[in-house]
Amino acid sequence: MRKLLLAGLMASLAGFAMPAHAQNEPSIPIIVKDTTSFFWQIVMAGARKAGQDLHVKVPQLGAQSEADVTGQIAILENTVSQHPAAIVIAPTQFAGLGKPITEAAKSVKIIGIDSAADSKAFTSFLQTDNVQGGRAGADALAEAIKAKYGKAEGDVAIITMLPGVGSLEQRHKGFLEEIAAKYPGLKVIADRVGDGQAITALNTTVDLLTANPKLRGIFASNLITAQGAGEAIAENKAQDKVMLVGFDSDEKLVKLLGEKVIKALIVQDPYRMGYEGVKVGLAASKGETVPATVDTGVNTITSENMNSPRSQELLNPKVK
Repeated sequence: MRKLLLAGLMASLAGFAMPAHAQNEPSIPIIVKDTTSFFWQIVMAGARKAGQDLHVKVPQLGAQSEADVTGQIAILENTVSQHPAAIVIAPTQFAGLGKPITEAAKSVKIIGIDSAADSKAFTSFLQTDNVQGGRAGADALAEAIKAKYGKAEGDVAIITMLPGVGSLEQRHKGFLEEIAAKYPGLKVIADRVGDGQAITALNTTVDLLTANPKLRGIFASNLITAQGAGEAIAENKAQDKVMLVGFDSDEKLVKLLGEKVIKALIVQDPYRMGYEGVKVGLAASKGETVPATVDTGVNTITSENMNSPRSQELLNPKVK
């Protein structure tokens, strides 16, 4: 399997044609978690724009899914062998990518984006403050429950996509801490972890609705989970009873937000993440001092503010 992955990757890189004037441009590949996901397409769009602006080649690579740790390790190892100026990577898993990233950093500057890994070898790390993202999710959920029921009180749940993913664990931490610190009337009666599939989040949400008739709110901590949870809420016509807050956005989630099935989306700035990742990688490759960490921000978007210029910039970015 590893040999097949490497063979396919080398063929892909071999076919990465560049115009003659670009042959001497530095190469800063970006390795994302899943090239098919809208979120990562936005990240890659930002990286491409940086490449155009800064005259950098930006090969765009990714695992077959966000759970494909082995695939991402193979991609990273082969990318290092191409001797790029720097590498921008969004680790698929905290533990699994730690040692490979530490090893890669012996040969090339590694710029991390989005999710952390168990390594101290990153030259710089650009990410959403995911703990703050979890706190924002708790605040948005409390506000939605208060708007519906008059007080921020009642039973709530959190659904996480996968175990062991740094960004998701941080959102989980921030959500629970904010509930405990600010909303004593809210009780977290369910804390579920899925398998990376929207259908699992859908089924989990249906189970929660059935088993907890007094449930007033759900925080779905990433895009795939929010998709499944949103579909379940809509199918069960529970949007007037159960307040749903999601994380990230795509066309489906924006539609559910407009229909008020989802009450709020906590949205990152993936375009900036991709753009700044390449920019920082280029600076680091030249020996310039770069920040150890960059917070790319979180934004709370509701049906009331979703048509503002800034909200539209985040909800409908240009990916091509």
